[in-house]
Amino acid sequence: MNAIARTAASARAGLVQALMVAALGLGVVMVAGHLQASALHDAAHDVRHATGFPCH
Repeated sequence: MNAIARTAASARAGLVQALMVAALGLGVVMVAGHLQASALHDAAHDVRHATGFPCH
């Protein structure tokens, strides 16, 4: 593979990674934006208890 092909492949890989990160971020924002505050609190609270992190 020559240098130009490697550069193009690297650029495509970077673009795919950036798109996946953007999709994940958008998904998190959309889910968090549409959940009720109590559901977010309960989820965070359960994770804190599961990991042994004090929350009270």
